[in-house]
Amino acid sequence: MARVHSFAPVSRSDAERLVLGSMPGVESLRRQQYYAHPRNAFWPIMAELFGFSPGLAYPQRCRQLLEHRVAVWDVLKTCTRSGSLDSAIVPGSVVVNDFSLFLDAHPHIRLVCFNGAAAEQAYRRHVLPGLQGTAAAIRLRRLPSTSPAHAAMSRVEKTRQWRSLLV
Repeated sequence: MARVHSFAPVSRSDAERLVLGSMPGVESLRRQQYYAHPRNAFWPIMAELFGFSPGLAYPQRCRQLLEHRVAVWDVLKTCTRSGSLDSAIVPGSVVVNDFSLFLDAHPHIRLVCFNGAAAEQAYRRHVLPGLQGTAAAIRLRRLPSTSPAHAAMSRVEKTRQWRSLLV
């Protein structure tokens, strides 16, 4: 078991949508890039939705999201976990990111999209009860996980569901 730490959000103050994962996987942490596993469908889906090449360098892919007012972050700041699976997170080890501060600095966020069930569950359990005012009233939507571990749904279907909420 290792104590793992997330990294800074990809965001700018005019973001309107926030995509939240739970905690970056091993490959993402190693490369310090969101959704870095080569079989994760996140970047191919975003590229299709927003019309850029998934082969762009990571900074350019992030810039594309920012230009479309999409921010990316994780619910968890740190936790103890072996491997990459959300199911391996030790529940009592969870420390969440400071969403009150983040949402104050990003007042245009109108939709929070969860990349899978684990991110949604962590947010609803650990974050939402502490939010107040407009931050507590932001629309929340769970989307299918882009992780290669969620192989029960095709990338085409995942893209269709992500499209309905992000474009």
